[in-house]
Amino acid sequence: NVRGQNSVKDQAFVRCLLSTLQHTDPDYSAAYVVLDTDSGLKGFGLTFTLGKGTEIVVRAVQALAGLVVGKSLQDIVSNFRDFYRLLTSDGQMRWLGPEKGVIHLATAAVLNAVWDLWARLEGKPLWKLLVDMDPKQVVSCIDFRYITDVLTEEEALGILVNAKEGKQQREDLMMSQGYPAYTTSCAWLGYSDHQLKQLCADALQNGWTRFKVKVGADLEDDIRRCRLIRQMIGPSNTLMIDANQRWDVAEAISWVTRLAEVKPLWIEEPTSPDDILGHAAISKALAPLGIGVASGEQCHNRVMFKQFLQASALQFVQIDSCRLGSVNENLAVLLMAHKFKVPVCPHAGGVGLCELVQHLILFDYICVSADLSGRMCEYVDHLHEHFTSPAVIQNAHYLTPKDPGYSCEMLESSVKRHEYPEGDVWKLQLNK
Repeated sequence: NVRGQNSVKDQAFVRCLLSTLQHTDPDYSAAYVVLDTDSGLKGFGLTFTLGKGTEIVVRAVQALAGLVVGKSLQDIVSNFRDFYRLLTSDGQMRWLGPEKGVIHLATAAVLNAVWDLWARLEGKPLWKLLVDMDPKQVVSCIDFRYITDVLTEEEALGILVNAKEGKQQREDLMMSQGYPAYTTSCAWLGYSDHQLKQLCADALQNGWTRFKVKVGADLEDDIRRCRLIRQMIGPSNTLMIDANQRWDVAEAISWVTRLAEVKPLWIEEPTSPDDILGHAAISKALAPLGIGVASGEQCHNRVMFKQFLQASALQFVQIDSCRLGSVNENLAVLLMAHKFKVPVCPHAGGVGLCELVQHLILFDYICVSADLSGRMCEYVDHLHEHFTSPAVIQNAHYLTPKDPGYSCEMLESSVKRHEYPEGDVWKLQLNK
């Protein structure tokens, strides 16, 4: 039984390091959830934030605690769809969403801890827990409300059953070589040309072939920086650009058209993450240039992803392990993306995001898409040292996790040092 109070800890690890135009002073943080059980087994979960407001997410987690404490894990996972609905459909708290914003971030943290607990109980990494499930059990974890006009339960089951062919070979491939990754670490805004060149050279030497560049501050500077990076990585390697919601629709089309000479595979988050029809207009305008549109890291829920796909607004779906309602809702998006033949290239990089999302994309390849063409998972090389089972990259591929669980657990030393406001790091700052 899940018992006692959830141990909810607000972490902050790095300040003002990886800034974008819309998030100029990030203080990378997380609301961290620990589920204690009668047997002594623990489940760990988190959701990523940028600093201020993390305490609001923590309070939302605490508000959800009453729906979790005292329940049997077996009762939860034997009817996971109903448990998901319990958390997302509380008669009073759903008014805060529904299934969006702070309350959904909190839901993700709690559910991530439940999935971690389940995988630990089974002695498997999360991806393997999913891969070994019968397709009917996978489908039973998904809430199909509001998406049956594009994906029914029967269609989802059919996708998973059809993907059984070659499943073992795909799992063996992932075990031997891992899942392809791309790097965002080389070209953040504010890096000098010397830094850009050095980071690109180091990345190339380490086997990276896919690079993402932050853009949107100044057009002429973007053209110069993108030319420099294209020159560094060569014509055959892959380049993506990311505006982090900087532009209105017409400006996005004009700006990216000017950058077409460097042949970006996609423009990421060109405008408001809520503007589905705006993304569709941008996609249509850039299609003749061979440039796709990618988004999803701030897409609220499966319903919005449904509409993005219906509107042909995305050519690359970017799921997030802590923005959507944990594994349950991400499974729905993976299956919808497959039906629409749109590749999934997950968002990662923040506190623990690389650790979590690697499990989801492994499941996608092994049990859903069965395809690696045009697919890759983001990797940012920071903060992994705070986790007991950090993501591991080799030859620009995520190595398949082997430890039981969802890779959410933080080192106790990091928790004690960075917990707000009692951790040593915060005591030093607050006493200044």
